[in-house]
Amino acid sequence: MIRVLIADDHGVIRDGLGRLIGALPDMEVVGLAADGEQAVAQAAAAQPDVVLMDLEMPGVDGIEATRRILVDAPRTAVLVLTSFSDRPRILGALEAGACGYLLKDVDAEQVAEGIRAAARGESPLDPRAARTVLAARSEPDPTAGLSAREREVLELLVEGLPNKLIARRLGISEKTVKSHLTAVYRAIDVTDRTQAALWAERNGLRPAGR
Repeated sequence: MIRVLIADDHGVIRDGLGRLIGALPDMEVVGLAADGEQAVAQAAAAQPDVVLMDLEMPGVDGIEATRRILVDAPRTAVLVLTSFSDRPRILGALEAGACGYLLKDVDAEQVAEGIRAAARGESPLDPRAARTVLAARSEPDPTAGLSAREREVLELLVEGLPNKLIARRLGISEKTVKSHLTAVYRAIDVTDRTQAALWAERNGLRPAGR
């Protein structure tokens, strides 16, 4: 029996998935979560085989919830089921540890087969998600020209931290932070913090620790 936790902030979708999965002979629903915080707490308590994870939820989003769940329940497979097929979300979810990525326009049988595949240790991917992954693997790393420290500074900038807090977080001086930022701007061909943050978003670079 595959034990499934469903995380989705839309009640109709969450309840509908619960009825669908609960009616299958080889699955049981062990939890219904309306946001990322609930998903993390319920996963830690129930230790499900598979978490069916939406991405856009209030508070803690699905990517951060995935990361937290796998810390407390590393044997759990997180399968994303979402409406979004953009590159940052796909790569962000998979980098957080999700085993697969499905879109909500799939039919009920595809959802069921995706859960079964995830429970077997496989990686069910919507064709659009698979193309994104393949493209990312074939493209050069856009941050390859940055040092490890410069990337850390850029990630904290994306998080919205001012130079003073970046310096405190990394244990360096504000002057050093400014120096790193100057190097980052030059490397990615931008002129200020806003442009750097937009560049990072376009290239799928997430805030530090996410």
